[in-house]
Parts: sequence; C-alpha cells; structure tokens
Amino acid sequence: MPTTKKLPSAHLVILAALIIVPAAHGQSATCDRACLAAIMTRYLNAMVAHDPSLLPVAPNARFTEDTVPMKLGEGAWKTVTKLRPYRVDYLDVQQGVAAVHTVMEENGMPILFAARLKVVDRKLTEIETMVVKNRDEGALWGPDNLKEPSAMMRYVPTAAERMPRAQMVELAGRYPAGLKTGSFEKSDVPFAPNAYRFENGVRMAGPGCTFQPPSCENMRTQRIPTLAGLTQRLVAVDEEMGVVLFWMNFGPGSLPGAGGRALVTFEAFKVYGGQVHAAEAVLEGATPNSSSGWD
Repeated sequence: MPTTKKLPSAHLVILAALIIVPAAHGQSATCDRACLAAIMTRYLNAMVAHDPSLLPVAPNARFTEDTVPMKLGEGAWKTVTKLRPYRVDYLDVQQGVAAVHTVMEENGMPILFAARLKVVDRKLTEIETMVVKNRDEGALWGPDNLKEPSAMMRYVPTAAERMPRAQMVELAGRYPAGLKTGSFEKSDVPFAPNAYRFENGVRMAGPGCTFQPPSCENMRTQRIPTLAGLTQRLVAVDEEMGVVLFWMNFGPGSLPGAGGRALVTFEAFKVYGGQVHAAEAVLEGATPNSSSGWD
C-alpha cells in the first residue's frame, strides 16, 4: 500500500497560518449591523460608567463634543448618570459608521445626545458628539416627548420600497437645498402625504405640528426661512432602514436672539418608496461660522 508522507510539524504550523490568518483578518476588519449596534451600546454604557477604557479605541482616535476637541472621558462623560429608553441607531455598514439619537440624564434632568462613531477594524477612530442640555442651548425643547422611537423610524421598508444608496442621498439632499432657497417646492422635495418633522422632540411640521399651524401641516408648502449660508455633510446612510443622516449648519443668524448664533443639527431623513416620510433632528445653537471640527 502507498504510504502518506507526513509533513514536519513546523510545516504544519506554517500551512495553518496561511489558511487561518487571512480569514481571521477579514473577520476582524468587518463590522456588520449587529457589530455597529453593539459598539454603540458599549459607547453609551461606557459614558454612564464614566469609563472610556471599556471601549475598543484606536491609538490615534479623535473625539469632539459640540465641535470642541477633547480627551475621551471629558465633557458629558463626567456628568451623564442614566440612559433613557429612547434611542434610534443609524447604521452604515459601507462606511463603518454607527450614529445615534438618544436621551440621557444628568442629575435626573434629560439631555439630548447625538453621536457619530467611525469604526475601522472594530476599533473607534472618530467620535463626534452633540450634547444639548436645555432650551437655551437647543432653542426647542421637548425631550420628555421622546419616550420611544417613532413608528416611522422603527418601520423597516420592504425590498420593493428600498432605494439605491445614491438615490436616497439625492432625495434627502433636496431638503437642505430647499432651506437654501427658502422653498421645499422649488427644490422639489417628494414628501409623503403625512410627512412630519421633529426637532428636539417638538413636532414642527406635519399633522399635529406646533409651528404656525395649520400652515405647517403640509411640509412641502410650509413657509420656511431662506438659509443661503447652510452647509451640510453626509454622516450615514442606513440602507436597510431607509434613513439618510446629515450634519448641517444652518448659517449665521439662523437662531433667533443675540449673538447671531447658528443652528447645527444631526438630522435624519426617512426615505423609501421614492418619498421623504419624516425628518427627526437633534439641534443646538453654535458660534457663528464655527467649524464642526470634521469638515
């Protein structure tokens, strides 16, 4: 009978390395939806624990809070005491981005929180956050209205309703284009009949709106200011849930009051079936002409 020649043990080790290492590397470099959501959960829990060492942070990671560069563990990391149930994740597997709108507490009082986490090889490389603590900071203030994610943001579009990524971004982009020209009709935003807008938990447009009713009930024809200085940046595209998230600076003077402050926002647009169904935003006032730190 023919005999099988055994490889030396050293050769077996090398062969195993050739087979196993690439697979392991591929696995470590990939962060799917479950992975991104888990990292966001770890981040929020670490904040409440006041312990950034609980996170997988890359050596050169950057962190900002309200556009200000900080050391991770500073700012709201020192003061947050609790997470409330309201939380909406925006997960962009293609970009490796996990973003969130949520409500926390600071000494029993609600604060609004938005964040963008960039994940590379399952480690945090970029951490961009916004913390809004009161009406003076946010202009609008209704965090107690945010008990749980809205039915629209929970809705998972069917395969037939989902749209190509580029088309989602183009349709959502008509919204800031409308703000620049002072008309959603001019920019041809395809709002669904019952489309609405929440800002810091306040319903500012759509059925039941509070801003100049009844004219605010129809988002397409709603009277809006002209914000020619608006700038925007794409944050995340959640293709499975049909959401496009922008960071926007509405420009100097967009926030009424002294100082010419500008409104800045992480604003999410629910886009599927060729229509914009909702806009939900966390926003606050910023110094005029200030950079986000990530532009």
